[in-house]
Amino acid sequence: MTATPPRPAIRPAIRTTIRLFSLTALLAFSTSSALAADWPVFKPGNWTFDRTLTPTGSLPEKVSRTDCTDPTADQKAQRAMLAKAGCQFTPLVQSGKTYRYSATCKMAGMTIKSDSVLTVDSAEAYTITVDSTEDGVKTHEVLRARRIGDCAK
Repeated sequence: MTATPPRPAIRPAIRTTIRLFSLTALLAFSTSSALAADWPVFKPGNWTFDRTLTPTGSLPEKVSRTDCTDPTADQKAQRAMLAKAGCQFTPLVQSGKTYRYSATCKMAGMTIKSDSVLTVDSAEAYTITVDSTEDGVKTHEVLRARRIGDCAK
């Protein structure tokens, strides 16, 4: 019997890049379709993003940032970037204030699959929950975003 070699460690910079792609995949919106919902519109301004990433068997990692942004425009740009990188998206399906979609990305020899649920509180607040698998490793991610005001001039 041949022993299976251990999985090589992923360098922190690569892991951060993969997680960034995972995060942007969950923020990306689907291609248009007759049955697909339109992506919700969020108000531009100063936003705070609180993200908790929990890989299976690991402690949660929390990251927060504040940014002057237009979440709707950002999602369009991120989707275009990810599509260029080879990601495929399911149509966005809406039920009330809840939107569901999935993405599959093949990058740097890895496959990332994610199922996302976006819950809209208002044009100034939303939550995205993502369950993803990166080459067999499952991760649960929650991003809470809220607008905190206008951008500084």
